[in-house]
Amino acid sequence: MSMVPPSLLCLGLCLSQSTWAQKGNLPPPHIIALPGSTVPAKSPVTLLCQGPKQAEGYRISRVGSPEPMDKEEEIAPRKTNALSIAEVTTDKTGLYHCSYQRGGRWSQFSDPLQLVMTGAYDKPSLSSMVGTVVAPGETVKLQCFSKINHDVFILTKEDGDPVTQNQSCTPQDGGRQTIFLLNPVSSTQAGTYRCYSAFLDNPYVWSQPSDPLQLQVEAPTAWHPSVETQVRLSLAALLLLVMVVLLAEAWCSQGGPSVKSDEPPPQWTDKHR
Repeated sequence: MSMVPPSLLCLGLCLSQSTWAQKGNLPPPHIIALPGSTVPAKSPVTLLCQGPKQAEGYRISRVGSPEPMDKEEEIAPRKTNALSIAEVTTDKTGLYHCSYQRGGRWSQFSDPLQLVMTGAYDKPSLSSMVGTVVAPGETVKLQCFSKINHDVFILTKEDGDPVTQNQSCTPQDGGRQTIFLLNPVSSTQAGTYRCYSAFLDNPYVWSQPSDPLQLQVEAPTAWHPSVETQVRLSLAALLLLVMVVLLAEAWCSQGGPSVKSDEPPPQWTDKHR
């Protein structure tokens, strides 16, 4: 039986893995926006499609648009992964995704990126119904109010992972408001919050941001038992004391242990007679 050289085995294995990879779907890229995906009106933004180094071309487009797309603002040139938008306007907002080309094939689309324009309407107001300094575990209610009859309110958080919540609203004082709940609040939720408002039929065009609200979460304090816990501990101690007293009385009623002495009994002498 002839032996196959290890170098040929390695070559065959590598070729088989390469062939298998070419038959599978190309993994999707990742799309980001610089300096961010929430952009003030008429400000510039750049969309980047992050794919492998072997990519031969890129395509950036709006979700739901026909492919391929020829408009300059909706498709990046073949050899670059960047799409620059000089001024963000309402017609540039929406969901964007991207793909890349390698070996004559296009990859799967990236997860969509939400490109939002802010500053289209007057700013709402943001306030905390329980104060801005809270203890861990409390329920925090943030109220966002707009004088405009908007349908949707959005809460964002800075200084960390951006947390965006979309929520419906209710009429209030000639305008609309909504309540955002942070329940239970923790130290990771401390930071600077703002809210926006928008219309449901144009969800990527937001108002100006509200004034910032700084939420502080106090550090955990030493454990202090509640009144109920203190009463229970006192009753338990009293019960233990009663049991000790009863055991002591029972022990004494039985006469206790006999007393033994190592001294010899007294000897009678003539003096005692």
